[in-house]
Amino acid sequence: MMYTKITWTVAIVIALFTFQSCTDDSLLSNLETTEEAFSSETELRGGGHSHDDDVSELNSRVLTDWMDLFLELDRYAYGMRPTSTARAIAYINLAAYETAVPGMDDMKSNSGALEGLDIDYPEDMDNINYQVALNTSLATVMDHFLINVDQGKKSQISQLESKIARRFSRGNNGPRQGQGTQGLGGNGNSNTSSEVYGKMIANQIIAYAKTDSQAESQINTPQPTSYEPPVADGYWTYSADEERALFPYWGKVRTFIASTEETSTVAPLQYSNAPGSPYYNQMKEVYEANNSAKEAQGEQLWIAEFWSDDVEGLMFSPPARQISISNQLIKEYDIDLQEALYLNLKLGFALNDAAVSCWADKYEYMVMRPSVFIQDNIDPNYQTNLFRLVYWPNPSFPGYPSGHSTFASAAGGVFIDFFGDEANFTDKSHAGREEFLGEPRTFSTFSEMAYENAFSRIPLGVHIEIDCAEGLRLGYEIADSINEYSLEGS
Repeated sequence: MMYTKITWTVAIVIALFTFQSCTDDSLLSNLETTEEAFSSETELRGGGHSHDDDVSELNSRVLTDWMDLFLELDRYAYGMRPTSTARAIAYINLAAYETAVPGMDDMKSNSGALEGLDIDYPEDMDNINYQVALNTSLATVMDHFLINVDQGKKSQISQLESKIARRFSRGNNGPRQGQGTQGLGGNGNSNTSSEVYGKMIANQIIAYAKTDSQAESQINTPQPTSYEPPVADGYWTYSADEERALFPYWGKVRTFIASTEETSTVAPLQYSNAPGSPYYNQMKEVYEANNSAKEAQGEQLWIAEFWSDDVEGLMFSPPARQISISNQLIKEYDIDLQEALYLNLKLGFALNDAAVSCWADKYEYMVMRPSVFIQDNIDPNYQTNLFRLVYWPNPSFPGYPSGHSTFASAAGGVFIDFFGDEANFTDKSHAGREEFLGEPRTFSTFSEMAYENAFSRIPLGVHIEIDCAEGLRLGYEIADSINEYSLEGS
């Protein structure tokens, strides 16, 4: 593989050239070609058409189809990653869960449990088709929360909504025999009333999100010119406007379960550029690991690129990577819709809260990136293994703790609680990609997978060991809080 520098623009062009004719429409095309099959195929897990409103008896196809589209569009949601993306994932999956929770067995709403969330459910829920409602709800929230996506690509949201609606129409998933169809202002068509209900819940979640003034004020200005980083030895800084601080105030954004006041924090190693000092040695470790991976072009470089998810227009974002993993697990284990919605709800909470705590710590400790230290103290010609893919080879925020590492363990802790640690899982998130090393990798445990993700940042050349170790610790702490939050029991 040749290693030449590719600017952001060229990387985007490569992605567009490679996937414009196939990937952009592959999800929708695949859905359309199988539409006839699904029109006669059951949407129930146990077989046979039914109009039972028990969500635990429904398969999760409507959710996984929408998450597949989210992963496609997330690649092109410029200026969101990683913090605003994590927030979007949380609210999208909160809307999905709340749409279906009235039809769930022994599960409670988040309404009243989350501060400020008070959902108004209609009195008449008898004729709601929850899959139809979910289709409308997810289309509504995805359109709202995925900002800065080109309208041509964003049109896939309405296309998918229409295709799924046709699937349920052909499947004759109407009200149960003997039931009326006028609920929620319906006009005699159960799908219409279900769609009205789905949009009603989605709009309430959007309104709830808007009450978080800190997030709402930041999502459209990810690199505020008003922010100038403090100056001190070893502190992170930027070298050009394009590298200005990303989301420097994100630590003030609302969390769902694990607040920044409740999570603990560990101070980093003391800065030193003296050869042989612990700090210097960690920087030297990155220098050697990065260069060794580049020279060998073996497993370490594979690990580094497999987990990168740094490049807009080419890969989905680091938080979205965990949705990719979740989607694969839901399909592999044939998880029913109720369990899939609960899994993604908790995963969204974990990713959102991880982003807030991690960014609060980043801008408190201001730890510099390895490339700056290495170029100043070890090798002026040093380049990270991310350099060939992006123009700015350093993410535009301080290094400690690592965001990748925090997301990895926050999600990993949720997966472990849900499935147990034994995984035997093959992550196929980037299968078939040729622009970088994305061949599937197999893991025996979720903790092994989270660890590899966390420390992949060292051979990539963008983090030192303390960044990764602290991120891994913080993410698991957040996952513990999320896992203690239970909605089970009527």
